[in-house]
Amino acid sequence: MKIGLFGFPLTGKSTMFQLLTGIEPAPPGGRNESHVGITKVPDLRLDKLSAMYSPKKTTPATVEYLDLAGMEKGEASKVLPLDQLRTADALAHVVRQFGGDIPHSEGAVDPARDVAAMETEFILADQIVAEKRVEKLALQVRKTNTAEDKKELELFQKVLQQLEQETPLRNVEFEEHERRMLRGYTFLSLKPLLVVVNADEADASKCKEGAAAFGLEEIAAHPSTEVVALSAKIEAEISQLDADDAAVFMEELGLERPALERMIQASYSLLGSISFFTVGEDECRAWTIRRGTVAQKAAGSIHSDIERGFIRAELVAYDDLMQAGTWAASRDKGTLRLEGKEYVMADGDVVNFRFNV
Repeated sequence: MKIGLFGFPLTGKSTMFQLLTGIEPAPPGGRNESHVGITKVPDLRLDKLSAMYSPKKTTPATVEYLDLAGMEKGEASKVLPLDQLRTADALAHVVRQFGGDIPHSEGAVDPARDVAAMETEFILADQIVAEKRVEKLALQVRKTNTAEDKKELELFQKVLQQLEQETPLRNVEFEEHERRMLRGYTFLSLKPLLVVVNADEADASKCKEGAAAFGLEEIAAHPSTEVVALSAKIEAEISQLDADDAAVFMEELGLERPALERMIQASYSLLGSISFFTVGEDECRAWTIRRGTVAQKAAGSIHSDIERGFIRAELVAYDDLMQAGTWAASRDKGTLRLEGKEYVMADGDVVNFRFNV
C-alpha cells in the first residue's frame, strides 16, 4: 500500500511523516523534492501467530508513505511528482487545526476551507490532463473513426464536463470498464482521499471524535474519503515514552491507540483493504489485499507462479485457529477447509496455497 502525503506549507506534514515512518526526511534540496518512508503495520494477530509457530522470521504488512513537497495555491500540477503519484493507492492531505505563533497563509485556521482549496487545485490539474486527452482523441476520431477511440473520447468528455463543474472525479460514478480506461492517467481528484487533521495540543482529546470535532462531517461523507484526526506534537511526545507511561498518557487523553495505528486503520478502511496470513516454521507473514479479492488473485500477491499454478487454498479463519491451537487441531475440528480459485478471501484468513508449475 502506497500513500502520498501532501499539504500546504506549515501544516506539520514532515513531522507527520517522521511520526509515521520513524525516519527524519533529508533536508530538501529543492522545492520539488519528495521522500519515501516505509512503516510496519501493527497487527496483534500476526504477533500471536508468531508466538504459536516461533518462526525464523516474522514479516508484517507495510505501508509506504511518500512525503511530497509542500505547495502553494496554483502549484499542484507543477510541484506534485505525477509519475510517482501514478502508483499511489491513495492521497493523504494534512490540514492544520493548530494556531500558535505559526502564521497561516489564509489567515484564520480552517481545515474545511483548506480541504476545499486543495480539491480545487486537483480539479484544475486534472482539467489540464483531460483537455489534452480530449484534443488528441478528437483528432484521432476524425482520422480513423474507430469505435474504441470514439468510446474513449466520450469518456474523457464526460470527465472534462464533471471537472468543469468543479466535481472531484472520486465523486463521479464510473463503470468498471471506464475505470480501467482511466487507470493510465494520474487524475488526482480520482484518488481515494484521506484527510489528516493535525490538531493543537489543547484539542488532542477531541481527536477520537474524528471529522465531527473539526467541522469536516460533510467532507467525510463524500465517496472514497476518510477523515482521521491526531496531534502530531502530542503523538511525538507519546512515542518517546515507555509503553506503560504512553498507555497512561493516551488514557488521559481518551485515545485508545497511537496515531500510527489510527492512520493505518483509516487507510485500510478507505481502500477497502484486508489482511491474510501465511504461517510456518520459516516465516509468519501478513499480506494486504483489497476486500473482494478471490483466492487465486490473493495467491498472486505472494508470487505470480503461485497464482499461475493455483490448485486450491487450504485455510482457516484466524479466530478458529486460535481456538483450536494448532493447524492439525483445526483440521480435526473441521474448521480447516479447502477452497477453490473463486473463493473470496476474508480478513484474517490463515492460508496455505497449493500450486503446481
